[in-house]
Amino acid sequence: MPEKITILDTTLRDGAQTPGVSFSVEDKLALVGTLDALGVDIIEAGHPASNPKDAAFFRKAGALTLGHARLAAFGATRRKDKTAAEDEQLAALLAAETPVAVVFGKARLSDVRAVLGCTSAENLAMIEETAAFLKAHGREVVFDAEHFFDGYREDAAYALEALRAALRGGAASLALCDTSGGGSPDEVYDTVRATARAVDAPLGIHCHNDGGMAAANTILAVKAGARQAQGTLVGLGERCGNAALTTVIPHLQLKLGFACLPDLTALTHAARRAAEIANLPLPEQMPYVGAGAFAHKAGMHIDGVLKKPDTFEHIDPAAVGNRRRLLTSEVGGRMGLLGLMRALDPTLDKDSPALADALRRLKDKEHEGYQYEGAEGSLALLLRRALGRYRPFFELIHFKTIGEQTQGAPATAVVKIRVGDRQEVTAAEGEGPVHALDRALRRALEVFYPQLGGVRLIDYKVRVLEAGDATAARVRVLLTSTDGRDVWTTTGVSADIIQASFQALVDSMEYRLTEDK
Repeated sequence: MPEKITILDTTLRDGAQTPGVSFSVEDKLALVGTLDALGVDIIEAGHPASNPKDAAFFRKAGALTLGHARLAAFGATRRKDKTAAEDEQLAALLAAETPVAVVFGKARLSDVRAVLGCTSAENLAMIEETAAFLKAHGREVVFDAEHFFDGYREDAAYALEALRAALRGGAASLALCDTSGGGSPDEVYDTVRATARAVDAPLGIHCHNDGGMAAANTILAVKAGARQAQGTLVGLGERCGNAALTTVIPHLQLKLGFACLPDLTALTHAARRAAEIANLPLPEQMPYVGAGAFAHKAGMHIDGVLKKPDTFEHIDPAAVGNRRRLLTSEVGGRMGLLGLMRALDPTLDKDSPALADALRRLKDKEHEGYQYEGAEGSLALLLRRALGRYRPFFELIHFKTIGEQTQGAPATAVVKIRVGDRQEVTAAEGEGPVHALDRALRRALEVFYPQLGGVRLIDYKVRVLEAGDATAARVRVLLTSTDGRDVWTTTGVSADIIQASFQALVDSMEYRLTEDK
């Protein structure tokens, strides 16, 4: 049996400190569901004493029925001038009624003196008494040793004493924290290995990414003896973020043979769902789960990966629930298109008339200003046309937008479509004309295709094609959409930005319906 690595996700707590991210209570509940379905072991859900929102979350979380994960509340050791029983934030930890309590305490001696303003012995007592208090109330205690690596470098004996104090109090595991994120893999490995020899207890690792090493540091810590990996699913967190579990977990499970998740194929979907809840785009080049993680552009690379996938793919994309993408471009050429078209018709070869027709169509559209690299939705529709396999799901009869000049007033869009012998006219408001068009088109189509109700726009980019033409220039629009599981991009070109946007919107809906057949 593979050795188990406990996964603790702190997206709801540490990830909530990401600039621009603000989780509502409902967002946090949705994230819990996503992480639980993924198979995460412990979900660090927030600091109940820090703000009313977290307190409200824990009140609602008590009604949740989780299939795998256990919730953890987060807090600090008791204050220096109070007993554990008198400390209000420890009372809030208990009131959260989670089975696990994660508490942090100082492991760097200089912090004890400069930040807490107490003696080294007082800090150790605070750690021990906090752990004992929480354990006595039935909590499993995870002790986060703040600034452990800095503290170990400064005074190793004291950093280890902080861990032993938590153990004396009854902590179940000890997380070694690279709080400032400046650790390097060799130092982390050596320190964790030495700590595992000095302290007889389960060790965890919690790394920030300020030096760009968080995932590597986490993996090396596990190799050195840590058996709990902490991080945020897609790397969210204060400053430069935390270790991205989407990078850590597949490396540990697929390459080192540890057991982390029951079903790794759910990873990409969970990552995209978490990014959607955070209202942030998932970086295309994010390892393992990004839309570009297995994207190939160069003709030689495409030819190689089609013949022997491991020439340019370090794992099978399906192992993490992702997929290969073959991009068409000036360096991709005929083989890139052939690889894509064979997914629709395996009998095609490089001499097939349909391939020549697709290349002609692509050249003509690129001359108009279209670019299909990264717009796989629109490209798929173009290839279906070349193969004679395209059928429209609806006919656009008319659309218009109405913009108000009053500050703060929403834009309005009206869309008229035909499906078979039925027509539908729908109006919608939105934050700007493109948002209004998106809502109006989907509202009209949902009458005929209810499955489009889960589709939403997550990114919108505009590029001016002829800068010298100023406001009369043609523009290229790229729209990225998701249905919560898949992500796709479509494109439109016009001198009218609204027209270009609507072309991309229509393609987005057509692509989703085509793939749903």
